[in-house]
Amino acid sequence: MTLAVVILAAGQGTRMLSKKQKILHAVGGKPMVQHAFDAATAVASIPPVMVVGNGEAGVRGLLGEQATYVTQAEQLGTGHATKMAAPVLQSNVDQVIVTYGDMPLLRSETLERLSDKQAKTNASVVLLSVMGDIESSFGRVVRDQHGHGDVLEIVEVAEARQRPNTAELLAIRELNAGVYCFDADWLWQNIDTLPVRQARSGQEFYLTDMVEIAVAQGRLVEAIATDDPDECLGAGTRRELAVVEKAFRRRANLRWLDRGVTIIDPDFTYIDQDVVIGRDTIIWPNAYLQGKTSIGEDCKIGPNVVIRDAQIGDGCHIEQSVVENVTVANETRLRPFSVVTNELSLLDARVY
Repeated sequence: MTLAVVILAAGQGTRMLSKKQKILHAVGGKPMVQHAFDAATAVASIPPVMVVGNGEAGVRGLLGEQATYVTQAEQLGTGHATKMAAPVLQSNVDQVIVTYGDMPLLRSETLERLSDKQAKTNASVVLLSVMGDIESSFGRVVRDQHGHGDVLEIVEVAEARQRPNTAELLAIRELNAGVYCFDADWLWQNIDTLPVRQARSGQEFYLTDMVEIAVAQGRLVEAIATDDPDECLGAGTRRELAVVEKAFRRRANLRWLDRGVTIIDPDFTYIDQDVVIGRDTIIWPNAYLQGKTSIGEDCKIGPNVVIRDAQIGDGCHIEQSVVENVTVANETRLRPFSVVTNELSLLDARVY
């Protein structure tokens, strides 16, 4: 199976109140779209297709020639954005996954599950769902056979409130995460039939309506529920960005706890994605491990340290210091309150 991943990255995210596009804001030390791109690259058979806005330069500047770019000149919804990828993907791939540039916690393993399910069942659509709260604004996944069978439709909250069985629909806890794996031929044959919807910004074409089209044709639609609700977090505002950042930190810290690293207080420890830490190292609170930092085994790091793009050997002791862009030898102990940014400052800071 040849798999393509389309990342919708054209939205400006005006609610972020920022001079830069929302997906370029960082989570875990990297722009959100970089996380989404890395997950896509891990599973895609060809370079991911980035759907960008007219005249957009930030995403292109970040990803360069690693991606294929198509332009959505007008913001006419997710269905319209996906359609922009048709010219570069039609007849070239068997499956198309569509995801978003502002979902930095979505894992490549989850994308692979969607692809595997579609290949196994030959479903026209396999969507990612998440079990959530009944107060959620996400669309509800409606199934047959009393909620346990095939997917019948996705009902948005606004639409559910206009139906006679409003309470029943809103009580559904399986929610649509907005990530889909399509049979590629079926997608391109039917995407032009999407109905026009009236949105706040004007007329739009919603990708969720592909589910209704498939069901009306008697085609199979499947849903896979993620086991990690954090995967479905997106950030359209600064408040949401803070929530995503906290979830990212929680995931990163749990990962290192499971790999033999002691973290005294995970709520006050900040580890970027590309950091590597050796076993039996102890991380004290207010430690900021950033960039492409590596920490050896049996170290004591913190409290109150910033280590950025540095290589720390085994058995080192660093507390209440800033260490950046240097290599620290095994068994090195630094004086507290040191600022180490080059070899000379490292010599001055070492305790012999």
